[in-house]
This record gives sequence, C-alpha cells and structure tokens, in this order.
Amino acid sequence: MGAGAGEGVELPADVVGELRRIAAALLGDVTAYADDMLAYIVERVPEASADDELRGLTLGSCSSNLEAALSMVRHGIDVRAAAAPVTALEHARAMAARGYSVDVMLRFYRMGHAYFTERVLTGITDLVPDARLAVEVLGCLQRYGFAYIDRVSSEVATEYVAELDRIQTRARAARTDAVRALIAGDPVDLRSAERTLSHRLTGWQTGFVCWTDRDDVDLTRSGATVGAHLGSPHPLLVPDGARALWGWVSTPGAPDVTANDLTPLAGQLPEPVRVTVGTPAHGAAGFRDTHDQAQRGRRIVELGERPAQVTPYADIALVDTMSGDLDLARSFVAAELGDLAVTGRREDEERRALLAVLDAQGGLAAAAETLGVHRNTVLQRVRRAEERRGRPANQRVAELHAALRLAQMLGPVVLAPVPDQA
Repeated sequence: MGAGAGEGVELPADVVGELRRIAAALLGDVTAYADDMLAYIVERVPEASADDELRGLTLGSCSSNLEAALSMVRHGIDVRAAAAPVTALEHARAMAARGYSVDVMLRFYRMGHAYFTERVLTGITDLVPDARLAVEVLGCLQRYGFAYIDRVSSEVATEYVAELDRIQTRARAARTDAVRALIAGDPVDLRSAERTLSHRLTGWQTGFVCWTDRDDVDLTRSGATVGAHLGSPHPLLVPDGARALWGWVSTPGAPDVTANDLTPLAGQLPEPVRVTVGTPAHGAAGFRDTHDQAQRGRRIVELGERPAQVTPYADIALVDTMSGDLDLARSFVAAELGDLAVTGRREDEERRALLAVLDAQGGLAAAAETLGVHRNTVLQRVRRAEERRGRPANQRVAELHAALRLAQMLGPVVLAPVPDQA
C-alpha cells in the first residue's frame, strides 16, 4: 500500500504488517470509538446533535467513516480509492436541509480528524512495542487519516451544495407556482401560500416591476431597494427571466406611491434599471391587481421610451386605458389635435404648453412656472396650438386633455412625422 497519502510510495514490509494488524485491532472497537467520537464532536459542534435524526446520522457517519478508513488500511487499499459512505452523504443532505452552513458541516470532519489524532492514534505506542516501528506506523496512519478526510470532506461538501441547490430549486418552484396561482386568481390556501412565500397576503399589497436591458445589473438588490422605500425590508421578489423582476411589499397601511414620493428612488438605483409601481390594493385580490398594473405600466414606459426611472401606474393609467388599440389611439389623437399631432419641435412645445394650462385648470401663471418660461410665452404657444388644432382649447376639453396626455406619454407611437419627414 502507499504511504498513506496516496502517493504510491512502497513501505517496508514490517511497517505494512503492523499497519494492517493495528487497523484490525482498532476495527474490533469501532463501535466504542464511534460513540466516543460522537460525544467529542457534539461537545465542539452542538449542531451535530440538534435533533434525534441528525444525531443518529452523525453517529452513523462517525461509525461508517472510521470503519471505511480502517478497513482500507487493513486491506492495503490506496487512499485515492476512498469514497464518502452513504451515511456521510445523507448527513450532508440533512445539514443542508436544516439550513446549517457548509462551514458547520465541514467542522464536523475537522473535529472527527482531531478526535482520531487525539484519542485513537495516541494508543498506538501501547500496541507496537518497537519504538521505531511505532513512530513509522503512527506517521503513516496520521497521513492516511488526513488524506482520507481531505477526500471525503470534499465529496460531502459537493453533496451538501447539490442538496442545497435542490432545496432552493424546489423552494423557487413552489414560490413561483404560488405567485402564478395568485396572479391567475386561482383558489389558493392563503395560509399555505403565506408560508411558501414568507409574505403576508392579508395586508396592503403594492406590486412593482424592475427591468433592465443589461446582463450585469443586480436586479435583486434593486428590488430590495424599492421594497425598503415602500416600507418593507424584506419584499417578495420573483425573477421574471434574466432581465426582469417582480416584487411585492405587504404593509399595514397603503404606502405613498405618488411621483413625488417615488422620485428619490431614482438616485438609489443603477441607471439602466427601470421600475413601475402599481397602486396599493388590499388582500390576495390586491396582490394580483397591483401586479397587473405594474406590468401594464411597464408596457407604457417601454412603448413611450420614457426617461423616468421610476413610474407610478397612477400617472399613466389613463394612457394605458386608451392605448390598448394603438391604431385607434392614433386616430383619436389625430382627430383631437389636428395639425398639432405631429412630432415637430414647435408642435411639442405647443402641446406641452396647452397641457400645462389644462393641468392648471386654465392658470397661465401656474403653467408658466411648471414649464419654466414666461407667462406671455405660454399664452403665445397656446394660441398657436389652438390654430393648429383648428378649434379653441375650451371645446371638447376632456378629449383634448386625453389626447395631449397620450401624445406626451407615447410620442411618435401616436404622432405623425412632420411633413418634410414623411
């Protein structure tokens, strides 16, 4: 057999003979050693005995690893052939299922090796009268034990990671199923859904959507930032592909989702991220409705290529309602705005002036302040806008206001090009 570390070094026959004899002797007491090793490990790693099942698996792993390593030495099997026993792999899966870190699990193996060194190998000199031979045997067993633990601990760590991935995959799938059932309005056991999602469904629900056109953006962090701003440090976040994220917060009261309240969020988000926020609504039905609004809001933001990073649905609800049929929306804008329904710079200035006046309920001073221009400039632009429209602004006011809002939000999508661009 090799030198204990799997290097293929041939040992003297007398050393090999003693190694095999000592391994056989230790195997005779493997049950007692396993019990003692369990006590040693539990004293230093209490998590190894958190419940009866885990304690039993820890004992089984102690026993199977001791028996496997000593049997390999007894039969001269190179340590490179070592494989983690079934109980050791099951122990790793159990540690992952209970949420313990991989470091805690690996500490179990470090303590096991420490026990082997402190409690088992110290008795070798009593079993080997020849001092020189005893030192060589001890050194070989020490190297073999280290190499065995090194190989097996890597294997169980791999199994731990694989089990953790399986657990997380199942959890993600369950969360996704619960979310999609709620969105679809399917009958759902609310308590079960709340446990699956770690999200209360009885309070106010505010849905939001984050998205980007880049692959190097951490949308989960952006979603957490939005959630914190809306009043929840732990929002429910569900990826929608690689470049989009659905989110919800549950709060005792309805958060403020006006444009003024949401504006500060822009400075906390990466530039490529866009966010739409639904109107807060109550309960499981509200969970669905606020999400639907956020999704519909995303459509409008992308359609109109809006520069704002964060958009409340309330600000674009009218445009969403009127733009389901874009051909119909274009016809409506053209009919209400006349020659004002084109993409020219002057026409844009005139539309914005007219919209500002309507928003201010006819107040020229307020409109001028909003636009950052003189009152007379607003008046001149409104008059030109009326001329292009072909009728005064006090006719069909509701329709005019809606058409101007469509043009403001969707721009070229509902406007015709200026004649020389046609």
